[in-house]
Amino acid sequence: MKILVVGGGGREHAIIKKIKENEKVTKIYALPGNGGIAADAECVDIGAKDIDKIVEFSKEKEIDYAIVAPDDPLVLGCVDKLEEAGIPCFGPRANAAIIEGSKVFSKELMKKYNIPTAAYEVFDDINEAVKYVDKAKLPLVVKADGLALGKGVVIATSRGDALTAIVNCMQNKVFGESGTHVVIEEFMEGPEVSVLAFTDGKTVVPMVSSMDHKRALEGGTGPNTGGMGTIAPNPHYTDEIAKECMEKIFIPTINAMNKEGRTFKGCLYFGLMLTKDGPKVIEYNCRFGDPETQVVLPLLESDLLDIMMAVTEERLSEVEVKFSDKSACCVIAASEGYPVKYDKGFEIKISKKVIDHVYVAGAAKADGKLVTNGGRVLGCTAVADTLEEAIADAYKLMEGVSFENIYYRHDIGYKAVNVKKA
Repeated sequence: MKILVVGGGGREHAIIKKIKENEKVTKIYALPGNGGIAADAECVDIGAKDIDKIVEFSKEKEIDYAIVAPDDPLVLGCVDKLEEAGIPCFGPRANAAIIEGSKVFSKELMKKYNIPTAAYEVFDDINEAVKYVDKAKLPLVVKADGLALGKGVVIATSRGDALTAIVNCMQNKVFGESGTHVVIEEFMEGPEVSVLAFTDGKTVVPMVSSMDHKRALEGGTGPNTGGMGTIAPNPHYTDEIAKECMEKIFIPTINAMNKEGRTFKGCLYFGLMLTKDGPKVIEYNCRFGDPETQVVLPLLESDLLDIMMAVTEERLSEVEVKFSDKSACCVIAASEGYPVKYDKGFEIKISKKVIDHVYVAGAAKADGKLVTNGGRVLGCTAVADTLEEAIADAYKLMEGVSFENIYYRHDIGYKAVNVKKA
């Protein structure tokens, strides 16, 4: 089988490495891929949002199956166009990907179908938004409606912070048209949990839960990032909570999308807050999370491609989806200064002993060498019998990686270990 994977980050590298395990796979193309992915797939310089070229390439190469991984091409209808060209895909069509593409849509969906989430208001008039902030209880969460590279959410602890966020979204257009509408939510408190789930629109199969570490600096301080590391499973996510989430959130979400004529097929990401009033949805993503994928897929014992094809063919209930009962930890190596300002172009050295455990994100090839080409450069993932061992092993793996301005947090997973000990 000839497989196409759209995207070029650590998530895509993790998917490609797992897909390679299937003996039916003879060729994998990554569009655009990256310098590190090039070791596991043929990278083609076509951007993830260049949908017409993606379709043209897929027809020319007679692709048997496509996996569309990032949010942008999903929201833009990449799956729709590939399917119209006769190429089966993993990923939701545009009318279902809106669950991530518009926060207004997802909040209204949850309200309509009684799916637990934070109380909120939607604004398209900046003056009305400002008036609301003047009277609202702090802290507040201000969200740009559309996609904003994971940066369109501000937790405002003061009215000044909230007003700045509103002005940046609606007036300064920091996120372009994504900030035309804003959602202002109540601030929820409790442990956060990420749960990815396979779904074919009829069956929902949650994957292993995970805990992301979004802040750039030690101790969960500094600016928000795309993720500095993650562990799985998340110790806060007990069997009892998982059962409650399935009954009150996962199945109702899939049913709601079906009722709206927007059947969701692919990977649906549930960002959850375990509040004192029970689990609530923070956000939905219409695809695998990054770097959650880098700890979830290494724990998957079943064949990923077989599962994906079952999702596409709406027969997910017929295949086994089995995860190891071990633990995993991924530590992200970033360019110093990320996510604000950082230099690129430094040679990356990865020892042969650790290469199988490395997922490359922001890297390119230059003069035959692998060099840094982004903020989050790569992740090292270890799987072990216990979480403590997985964390220790991930940091040992990181010793086999070097580049000039390397930066990584040294406390990934420590909070989770403390939860388990408590």
